[in-house]
Amino acid sequence: MTRVLALIVGLAGGTLGGLVGLGGGFIMVPLMVYLFGMPQHEAQGTSLAILLPPVGFLSVLQYWRAGRVNIAIALWAALGFLAGGWVGGTIAQLIGGRTLRRLFALLLLAFALDLFRR
Repeated sequence: MTRVLALIVGLAGGTLGGLVGLGGGFIMVPLMVYLFGMPQHEAQGTSLAILLPPVGFLSVLQYWRAGRVNIAIALWAALGFLAGGWVGGTIAQLIGGRTLRRLFALLLLAFALDLFRR
């Protein structure tokens, strides 16, 4: 059953990531917290591990084929993402799980409200 749930989490994250360009973690992290009872830190770390291989190739391939990838911007942003990921991961380890979960929820809420307002 765990494997099936894990496949569902990945399918939901991959589908939404490919469909609307969101990082799959926006859906996968909450699903892992609810479905697997993971602490926030573990859910976030697992989400990053899930995203590493497919985001690096398979999802981008469809956009590349359609001529919708700006390589120059992607490379510079990837450099910033690399540094930002290290900084964010370091800071996350210093924050308690409950606080981190609340920060994550506030971020999702802020994005949702902004999108709704537009």
